[in-house]
Amino acid sequence: MPAATKVSRNPFAVLRKHREYRIFWTGQTASLVGTWMQSMAQGWLALQLSDSALVVGIVASMNALPMLLFSFHAGAMADRGDRLRIVRFAQAVFLLEATTLWLLTWSGLITVPLLMMLAAVHGACSTIEIPARQALVFELVGRDDLQPAIALNSSGFNLARIVGPAIGGVVIAQLGIAWCFGLNAASYGFVLWGLYRITTLRAPIDPKDTVEWSIALVQDTVRSSNQRALDGLKYLLQPGVTRELLAMVAVGAVFAGPIITLMPVFARERLLQGAGGYGSLLSALGLGGVFGALTLAGPLANAPRERMMAAASVGYPILLIALAFTRDMWVALTLLPLIGAALITFNSLANGLLQTRVADEYRGRLMALYSLIVIGLSQSVGALTAGAMARSFGVHWAVGGGAFITLVYALLTLRRRAQFAVL
Repeated sequence: MPAATKVSRNPFAVLRKHREYRIFWTGQTASLVGTWMQSMAQGWLALQLSDSALVVGIVASMNALPMLLFSFHAGAMADRGDRLRIVRFAQAVFLLEATTLWLLTWSGLITVPLLMMLAAVHGACSTIEIPARQALVFELVGRDDLQPAIALNSSGFNLARIVGPAIGGVVIAQLGIAWCFGLNAASYGFVLWGLYRITTLRAPIDPKDTVEWSIALVQDTVRSSNQRALDGLKYLLQPGVTRELLAMVAVGAVFAGPIITLMPVFARERLLQGAGGYGSLLSALGLGGVFGALTLAGPLANAPRERMMAAASVGYPILLIALAFTRDMWVALTLLPLIGAALITFNSLANGLLQTRVADEYRGRLMALYSLIVIGLSQSVGALTAGAMARSFGVHWAVGGGAFITLVYALLTLRRRAQFAVL
């Protein structure tokens, strides 16, 4: 395998180099601040309406259920369709969903079933949008700059995870929980503004295989996507490093990923915090994620990826176990930045390695499967199971037990392969 191309140690160099990606990243990051406000408020609202950790898990699972059912079909659409148009359409639907949630909550008409229904709408739209958006990054920056672009995407995501919950805690205290949803609806204007400023993309790998977004595309995709999805699964799950890496991501997502879903329960029941403390915990997690992503995109851009992945895959569950059994807010605020840095390091490297290993025509389906694992399985199977365990045994056993399973699997995988040098 040829040596990797050296990339700049400046984590923001890819923004300066690629105008279209700079527009995309700026709009996405601004919108994600609103998305994290909504995510934080939705979890807290579910807990307020139900007073049940299980219901919090169910609401999260409703958001992920469409991804479990249709993610590979969406990936097939992303491989054949105009990815930019797909992302624009999906962001407009997000705007409508957030506006509806705002109005229902502001008027006092929101109920747990309505919250679940809107979560399912958001999940259905995310199923279509995520693989198209992630595959779009490749078109915007090309292969050589893909890894720093993915790391910078992660930094924007985690920057939003700091700012969004922090603002959300203030908004809930001063204006009420409904306005977290209202501000999120307004934030979609930023991402749509950015998306409509993008006018030029790299030529598709095979122009004959890219068709315009239309009713004909939808009908044709429905007829052919089952076979294309099956072909993609066979390709991605053939024996080798790709399958083992996907398996590690899956175990971590299912057993250790639900910490974010359970954070409102953990904040209230374990740490005795209100909405403000809950927002601080999410911000601390995001702070570590930003540090990890910027370090990965800059100073560690040319460091050995296999060693960083091995350290992150083991460090993340160990830190999570320590978090699970603390009752001290300051200890939690110390551990969460480290957890965020470890998590984003592993996921960013896994995402980049997977994208550079697959054939170009399978990239949309790869990102659909990756999204299915990281979001779909984590927020459906993982969140639902963790919510049930938290209700029966306590939130600390739900978080700590899942982290322990993740640690054991990571150690077994690393021992079996000795190291990830083959990546």
